[in-house]
Amino acid sequence: MITFEQVEKLRQKTNISYEEAKKALEETGGDLLEAVINLEKKGQVKTPTDGGSYSSREETAGQNEGAARQEEVNREEKTSFGDSVASFFKWVGRVIHKGNVNSFEVIKDSQSIIMLPLTALVLLFVFAFWVMIPLLIVGLVFGYRFRFRGPDLDNTKANQAMDKVSDATLSAVDSVLGPTDSSSRKSGSGKGENDYGTDSDHRR
Repeated sequence: MITFEQVEKLRQKTNISYEEAKKALEETGGDLLEAVINLEKKGQVKTPTDGGSYSSREETAGQNEGAARQEEVNREEKTSFGDSVASFFKWVGRVIHKGNVNSFEVIKDSQSIIMLPLTALVLLFVFAFWVMIPLLIVGLVFGYRFRFRGPDLDNTKANQAMDKVSDATLSAVDSVLGPTDSSSRKSGSGKGENDYGTDSDHRR
């Protein structure tokens, strides 16, 4: 539907009558710019003499507003992506720092055997877990203890849990190897007594 405002705008631009303006807009479905061009083709409107062109203010304003909105959206997306990347690298930096200041310690008979930064330990587990897991199990069987050291991990539940695992492993090993050691000791003791008795008999 053609509005009075559209007709007035076309009349202001072309200096034609109300009826002519309304008819031109009806032919173009209300497109102001297209109506001006059609009027120019029909000779009802003179072509601009300064080399310029007719334009629709509403169309230009809409295009400018759309372009500004799109530019703002693009800027927000770039800012959001940049902030996400920066936040990710900051988080990675904090994790690496904590991994370097905290360590994994291997202890035997209350003496520290080796101490690795947590960063190195994590890398070993990532790239050689099939070696690290058996080594930890064998170490527990042979009485080695493992602890986390550092400002963030000294007194943690992880260390308490590892102590419990070490104690349980040693108890299990003692329960398996204890009777064997006892039998060996008894066997050795009996053999010494028999030898001693034989020597006495020889002396006699």
